[in-house]
This record gives sequence, structure tokens and C-alpha cells, in this order.
Amino acid sequence: MDWGTVSVEDLVEALKEVEWSSPPRPLNEFFSKFTIPRSSNKWNSRLKCNLYYYRTNYFLMILFILGLGFLRRPLAIFAALSTALTIAFLNDSFAGTFSEKVTRTVRRFSPHLAAKMRPPLMPVLRGRPSSKRAIYICGRPRWLFVLMFSVVSLILWFVSCGLLTLLWALAVGLLATIMHASFRTPNLKARLNTFREEFRAVWRNYSDI
Repeated sequence: MDWGTVSVEDLVEALKEVEWSSPPRPLNEFFSKFTIPRSSNKWNSRLKCNLYYYRTNYFLMILFILGLGFLRRPLAIFAALSTALTIAFLNDSFAGTFSEKVTRTVRRFSPHLAAKMRPPLMPVLRGRPSSKRAIYICGRPRWLFVLMFSVVSLILWFVSCGLLTLLWALAVGLLATIMHASFRTPNLKARLNTFREEFRAVWRNYSDI
């Protein structure tokens, strides 16, 4: 796969749909080999490839930097967690996994309530399920959870007075992410993972036919 031809919009869409529940890459692999890109095209391709392959590592690294910045502001830690959860809800895989686990937990105590948390049936167009299906969390539209947690995050940030600390921590985290993605040489595992994701995408499109 030529990552140089992948647009930013395509990369964002891939990160929204990809599986995020996989564990992060080992640290010895994450900090293995660094080289300077030989051209701007090589840098562009390497940056997108590493952002996709090490997505979980970068997400945890930014959370760790945010945690260090909020050691003296405990309430801001909850604000950061709420913000991270809001962003995670935008990923289709995370939203589905979260909804399934919550529904399964509720079913142990109240099967009747768990039945109400099931997502509505997918609309059928010309005998086939609609490909543009809406994402539901615990039986409610995803945007409702995103809006709710966004409001909670804003309130917590305002109460904790940690907005300036948040901006500095995010700037450091994003800079560290871009620096690592720019100089970390893509290994064979990253390339094989790319081909595997391509096969899954092709197979998913084929199964929808």
C-alpha cells in the first residue's frame, strides 16, 4: 500500500473504523529504529503509516502526558478521561464494543432493561441492509453520548481551571507523536498489518454484496 496516495480524510476515516481494542505495540518495537526520511514523499508516507500502525501507543502516550500535567489537579484528570472517552466514541469499533459490554453487564441485573438497550434493526434497501448504518450506543444514537460527554468535559475543564494546562499537554503530546511517527522506520510488521487491513476491507465490502 502506498501511503503517499492516502489523503488525510481517508486516514481519518480508517482510524474511525479500525479496531482500537487491540493492545499497544511492545516498547522495544515502538522505540526500535529511527532514521531520517530521505524525501518529503517518504516522510509523508512514513507519517501516515506509523500513525495508523501505532495508533494505540500514541493514544496512550498522549493520555500519559496529560496525566503528568494534571498531577496537581485531580479534577482535571477526570476531565481528560471524559474528553478521551468522547473522542473514543467517534470510533465505530470502540462504540460497538463499549455498548456490547455495558449491555452484557446490565443483563446480569436487569434483562428487561438490557432488552431496551439493543440497537434498532438496520433498515433494508432492496433486500440488502443499508451500508450507511447509524451507530448506536446502549440503544441510543452515538451523537447523544458524544454530546453528553462533551458537555461534561467542558464543565469539568471550567471547574478545574485546567484549560491552559490541557493546551500545553496536548501540544507536547501531539509534538511527540509527530516526531516519533516522522523518524520511526516502518518495519515489516507495519507493512504486513497494512496488507491485512486491506484484505479485511475488501472482504467486508465483498460480504455486503
